[in-house]
Amino acid sequence: MCGIAGIVQLDGAPFCRHALGKMVAALRHRGPDAAGIADAGPAGLGHTRLNILDAFGGRQPMTSRDGRLTVTFNGEIFNHIELRKELEASGHGFRTRSDTEVVLHAYEEYGEQCVDRFNGQWAIGIWDRARQRLFLSRDRLGIRPLHYTRLPSKFIFASEVKALLTHPEAPRELDPRGFNQVLSFWCPYAPTTAFRGISELPPAHNLVLENGQVTISRYWQLHYSDDAESLGLDGCAERLLELLTDAARLRLRSDVPVGA
Repeated sequence: MCGIAGIVQLDGAPFCRHALGKMVAALRHRGPDAAGIADAGPAGLGHTRLNILDAFGGRQPMTSRDGRLTVTFNGEIFNHIELRKELEASGHGFRTRSDTEVVLHAYEEYGEQCVDRFNGQWAIGIWDRARQRLFLSRDRLGIRPLHYTRLPSKFIFASEVKALLTHPEAPRELDPRGFNQVLSFWCPYAPTTAFRGISELPPAHNLVLENGQVTISRYWQLHYSDDAESLGLDGCAERLLELLTDAARLRLRSDVPVGA
């Protein structure tokens, strides 16, 4: 499952490692196998890990060889093998077998558009030390959670609200609208949460924090094709079976036993 967290100081001061440590500890149930914190100047990224791929080489947060990019990543990129070959052909060298390193190199190569190439589920946080820029992304259907809040001098994010609430400056006032959604639908509708001032990044959206400004953009929208009529009922059934078989095959790429 894994958990991610991070603090970015908007005033350029060093982040509070103790505060980030408490956020990471609150997510330990999501990743009991390992935990880590990366110091990237005004930004700190944290991670709790559930080992799925490359238990020893895929430790997080992970930093690029030149020290410019640091990533904390929750999820799985199912087509990481194909993407790795594509990136290697473009000159990228890999140190691990993990999909986390594929995410890192894909961002190096394609920037924000890397998510268009991902087949998977994810909540990603990448800090660009050179540009002093934070990039957050959530998968197309919102399988992996990602919450954030902006405070006067800092921006903090985490997989779960409970991790944000460990920070002494995080808002704690209930939002009646969000709370009503919890009672009505079992969960609030992103970007709303049950707390004022705390937001959930909607599915299929990216967030960029740069020069103190937050920009949120949608990168994917569901579209229905016109192929159904030409394929017919039998053709649609065959295509559905192909897609389900391929989806199951990709999800079986693991170093540990998986099943459903």
